[in-house]
Amino acid sequence: MRAVVIGSMSLLAVLTGCSSPTPASEPPATTASSPAVAAPAPTTAPATPIPTTKTVNFVELQAGDCVADLPPSDLSSVSVTVVDCATPHLAQVFARRDIEVNAALNDVANQVCAAGFSEYAGRPNDGSYAITYLIDSNQDRTSNNPLPSTVICLAQAAGGATLHTPIAR
Repeated sequence: MRAVVIGSMSLLAVLTGCSSPTPASEPPATTASSPAVAAPAPTTAPATPIPTTKTVNFVELQAGDCVADLPPSDLSSVSVTVVDCATPHLAQVFARRDIEVNAALNDVANQVCAAGFSEYAGRPNDGSYAITYLIDSNQDRTSNNPLPSTVICLAQAAGGATLHTPIAR
């Protein structure tokens, strides 16, 4: 956008600064006798948004974020690349929920994410998406926190394909 604005202003300066020379036989026009003519406004094409990417720790992901990658299961890296949802991406975050830790963590996370998808999309998952999740377990054994973990729910294309649009609401 910045280059377009600067380029348009330069073009306007060039266009308004240029005029054909006045022939010697004609007297120069005076501003008092000439009607004022407004210079045409420069035309510019609408700016195309520049896709932005940023690298964040996966525990910072929020509903609506689209990611190009996920951390490996061994968590040797906790960084993910957040991208514009209108560009190709691997998954989209649709919910974050605090949960308790218990022996059925997988069941709890799956239930929470299934309900979260319906809330986010306004409809149940019809099988178009594979639902997955990440767990941020912030357990502090010195405090009495009944919900020490956060499940971060993500939707991926059911067949493993790349998503190209955000989840339709």
